[in-house]
Amino acid sequence: MENIAKGSYEEIYVQEGFYVLKIQNDTEESKVIEREIDSSFIQFHFCLKGESKFHFNQGNYYLEVSEENSLLLYNTQKNLPLHLVVSPRTWLLSVVMTIRNFHSLFSDEAGYIPFLSEENKEKKYYSQEGVSPAIAVVLSQLMSYNLHPSIKQLYIKGKVYELISLYFNKTEDADLEQCPFLADEDNVRRIKLAKEIIISRMAEPPSLAELSNEIGLSLKKLKEGFKQIYGDSVYSFLFDYKMEYARKMLETGRHNVNEVGLKVGYSTSSHFIASFKKKYGTTPKKYLTSNS
Repeated sequence: MENIAKGSYEEIYVQEGFYVLKIQNDTEESKVIEREIDSSFIQFHFCLKGESKFHFNQGNYYLEVSEENSLLLYNTQKNLPLHLVVSPRTWLLSVVMTIRNFHSLFSDEAGYIPFLSEENKEKKYYSQEGVSPAIAVVLSQLMSYNLHPSIKQLYIKGKVYELISLYFNKTEDADLEQCPFLADEDNVRRIKLAKEIIISRMAEPPSLAELSNEIGLSLKKLKEGFKQIYGDSVYSFLFDYKMEYARKMLETGRHNVNEVGLKVGYSTSSHFIASFKKKYGTTPKKYLTSNS
């Protein structure tokens, strides 16, 4: 592991031809990360916070990936070595694996993924996507685990598989005839507004009926649309968001368990502790101890 001042670059070996790169730049200066990656590899880059630039062709062009966005790189005709300029206060997590390893994850289902179809599999492929809440949770878990070395590799492998499966489980790839809701931009805008509303009022969220009135969408369309866009029900999404928010608050070390519970909408610390344990399998206090 190479430390870069207040940040770090860690490369984790999962198996032959399969690596996870954890990049944390907590300084006020940009950092450059370079690594050889040949054309037999596919690359997934996820930006948890901040932003970075991926430079190509001796710096003649670049692709940017910003907070809560991802970048998929794949080119069978040309090596795409990593030349990454990491902005201050930026965290990235990258998954780099051989095409062979990648294909083996999907076996004979590979045709369902757009760039693995017969006509595309020999071409280059770049894709920039937003990071869903479910993916954000897995990324956070991969960035900040505290495990016995003997199970670290197994844990990371399982989490990376979860990450890849969530990445490709997108309603955006659905045939719009099968998914007419997403063809209506106004509906999508209203559902996104619903997400912003429940996040901004997570301590006292509106009921589903109140939310549907506020965004001007029927209860049925709210439920169906939210599930199609975010892959979860309104309150399941909110629960995950609240627990992740609480976890980050605890990690700052500036708040006690009761304060964090109140902030995310729990009037009693016992209810908050039970919810946190349901999500992360441990109590807030034990979680804090394991991360200290």
